[in-house]
Amino acid sequence: MKLFKPGKIGKLYLKNRIIMAPMHVRSILEPDGRLSQRGIDYFVARAKGGSAMVTIGMVRVEREIEKIPELHWVELMADSRMYTMRFSELAEAVHDYGAKVAIQLSAGWGRNAYKDVARVVGAVAPSATPCFRVPSVIARELTEAEIKRLVQAFQFSAEVLRSAGIDAIDLQGHDGYLLDMFTTTLWNKRNDRYGRDLEGRLSFPLEVIQAIKRGAGNDFPLTYRLALTHYLEGGREVEEGLEICRRLEAAGVDALGIDGGSYEARYWAIPPTTQPPGCMVNLAEMAKKVVKIPIITVGKLGYPELAEKILQEGKADFIALGRPLLADPEWPNKVKEGRLEDIRPCIGDNEGCLGRATEGKYLSCTVNPMTGVERRLSLRPAEKKKSVIVVGGGPAGLEACRVAALRGHQVTLWEKAAVLGGNLIPASVPNFKQDYKGLVDYLSTQVEKLGVNIELGKEAKPRLIQERKPEVVFIATGGTAIIPAIPGVKRRNVATAVDMLLGRTEVGERVVMIGGGLVGSEAALYLAQKGKKVTIIEILSEVMQDVFMCNRQHLLKLLSDNDVKILTDTRVTEIIEGGVIVDKKDGNRSNLEADTILLAVGLKPNKGLAEAVVDKVPEVHSIGDCVEPRRVINAIWEGFRTARLI
Repeated sequence: MKLFKPGKIGKLYLKNRIIMAPMHVRSILEPDGRLSQRGIDYFVARAKGGSAMVTIGMVRVEREIEKIPELHWVELMADSRMYTMRFSELAEAVHDYGAKVAIQLSAGWGRNAYKDVARVVGAVAPSATPCFRVPSVIARELTEAEIKRLVQAFQFSAEVLRSAGIDAIDLQGHDGYLLDMFTTTLWNKRNDRYGRDLEGRLSFPLEVIQAIKRGAGNDFPLTYRLALTHYLEGGREVEEGLEICRRLEAAGVDALGIDGGSYEARYWAIPPTTQPPGCMVNLAEMAKKVVKIPIITVGKLGYPELAEKILQEGKADFIALGRPLLADPEWPNKVKEGRLEDIRPCIGDNEGCLGRATEGKYLSCTVNPMTGVERRLSLRPAEKKKSVIVVGGGPAGLEACRVAALRGHQVTLWEKAAVLGGNLIPASVPNFKQDYKGLVDYLSTQVEKLGVNIELGKEAKPRLIQERKPEVVFIATGGTAIIPAIPGVKRRNVATAVDMLLGRTEVGERVVMIGGGLVGSEAALYLAQKGKKVTIIEILSEVMQDVFMCNRQHLLKLLSDNDVKILTDTRVTEIIEGGVIVDKKDGNRSNLEADTILLAVGLKPNKGLAEAVVDKVPEVHSIGDCVEPRRVINAIWEGFRTARLI
């Protein structure tokens, strides 16, 4: 496979073509901005897993021009020689596995500053520009003197990194961060030598490139990550992106990481579930045609066959994986060994990684709770092997089976349905949710390979559980769709969204979806893509209020593109023949015509079995939606964290 042929970036030798993409790491840092031991463990796990190079994302070179307020979360820094020791520890540990380390240096957040930062200390930009998260806060224009100080800071940081044994530097020139802002007319309105035409707008990054070469050496490997297009009106278009690629190559950059998007279209830079695999490969292919240096491609590439095909067809030279390596650090090793069924798939929900990070929690992964705490949550053989019954074959139950069996327990799984997967089965029906089917396949395969005794069509009763005399029981019986008390809800043309996805009900041409959460919105999109005329009714002021930003952005775009009508601040007061009666928050009442009414207002937990056996078995654990209906991350994490302790 070409994936495992060696490659070079400048003078840097890489053992294969798989690079861990840069991601923000503030959650695995010490309070003074050093990488923590937990952070070193996190990157070493990916090196051990077979990646040729790991990239540490967004390392700041300066902290005074773009200030970091007190009591704000920590930023990873390289502005002092005090950071040499930890970077050196990281490099040596990663090198043990034949991998290399790149550090992504950043000029700063710019207009992307977080709300509390922008409000407390403000933000900076090439020109006075509204902040993305707080448009009422205007980022101030940097002075020429401040730009020169930033350039000097890059030189010093490069010296620090080279002395620490770091192998390469990546420049963060994408996604509307400060370096990217300078190159883009939408955000750079300057009339001095750092503005006006493309030559002026590139002055800052080109000066930074030369500063890095002075600091680390002219032959030190240097890559640059940029969005070929921002997918944003007024932002960079492809042709200018290609010209920037040419000029970066001429300036001595050794490889280009080709990205796309902006915060306004973040579903490119951080492709959610609904984006297709390899969604930005076409951009890499275009860049490869205009430069001779290697091209690194990104964007939902955790599919081995696709990654190999990209390289074989010459569309890129290296594959950068971000979230797939959070989901499974061993992705490269498993691909090389042909163990594709053992790869734990990224589902693109962004709940465990970026969702947690934006809440101030440590970065992790929905499907891999060990991410970010590799040492503390490592699995060890059980001190005493126990007999375990798991009731329910959804994500919580399957993960509990997997972990318990890995630790050596004797595990039996009872699932009353004919197949495993629980609510992941209807969730994976739309073609834009196929990653969820991959998760079902992975979990089902693992429990079978681990020797779990799987009994399908087996409905658990308290008496049956007692007769087996298990030492531990996991109750993972999930939740049942809520049927709201709306007059007319028992009409024949009313069904749940889940029943629709499972093919249990016929759907007419005109559909009203009651409930605009994630399930209702995805089900509405699924039907609209089949040509149905769909209206979502949501009682709240917005649909999908608790869905992560880029996932919500993309779903809203897809709903709009497919002509789904969304009515917010609206309540269905009655289901009538041929439609529904709705009341708006402002008091207006109207009738909506519909052939089919679907319900997506949430689940209620199935607690009955847990309550019936809690005092009849030595050890009982309720996990997943039967505790409280939530997301996949809650189910997987409860199954994992509980089973690792029995």
